[in-house]
Amino acid sequence: MGIKRKPKLAVWKFASCDGCQLTVLDCEDELLTLTDHIELAYFLEASSAVKRGPYDISIAEGSVTTQQDVERIHKIRKASKLLIGAGACASSGGIQALRNFTNVKDFVSAVYPSPEYIKTLDTSTPFSQHVPVDYELQGCPINKHQLLDAISSFLHGRKPNSTSYSVCIECKRRGNVCVMVAHGIPCMGPVTRAGCNALCPTYNRGCYSCYGPKETPNTASLSTWFRRLGMKEDDIVRIFRTYYSNAEPFRKESKLHEKDEK
Repeated sequence: MGIKRKPKLAVWKFASCDGCQLTVLDCEDELLTLTDHIELAYFLEASSAVKRGPYDISIAEGSVTTQQDVERIHKIRKASKLLIGAGACASSGGIQALRNFTNVKDFVSAVYPSPEYIKTLDTSTPFSQHVPVDYELQGCPINKHQLLDAISSFLHGRKPNSTSYSVCIECKRRGNVCVMVAHGIPCMGPVTRAGCNALCPTYNRGCYSCYGPKETPNTASLSTWFRRLGMKEDDIVRIFRTYYSNAEPFRKESKLHEKDEK
């Protein structure tokens, strides 16, 4: 009887801050246990050892910002049985998707002393805009427990556990007083997907929407609340344009207020 092969896992980086890859490393003891069941074939953040594909599971962090990225994600998709997009960049374009609302050449000219050498796309986009993605982990960065659950689920042939409700539910579970109602602090919690265990509101700060829009978010209603708190239109634009600025509900809502501003 032949020896059963361990599934191959690859971790890839695109345009990003590396935070989601560091979350993989932060699994520490869990990662050691995981390596008993999978073969870590490609993960340059952890090891220079590289094993050729095809790969059973690929976890890709970052967004597509260059033509080389477009070509590379197609190659990774072709070489991977399952493709998981990890984090805000992978699922919506990330903070760098702010370029999508203006002329990217303005940023290039402001940042680089020799902009003529920079070749980049006009937009920052998620992997799903270029190839089929089997599953997306939300967060900036991702939650390590959700990551481990996703890998485990695919190894055991089940669907990953995922949440669609808002951060407000997590606040209620922790017994938090609503920072927006009680203290007048702008908070994205009502329209943001749970996953952080209401970290910021627990410390009397408004949610920054690190996990992106929840299922069917009522962004118009939240904007009305923001106005009642005295926020100006440009402030409302900014609060919707952070980690998930390119996510459709937030992009549409921010554009409405940008239009009102003119």
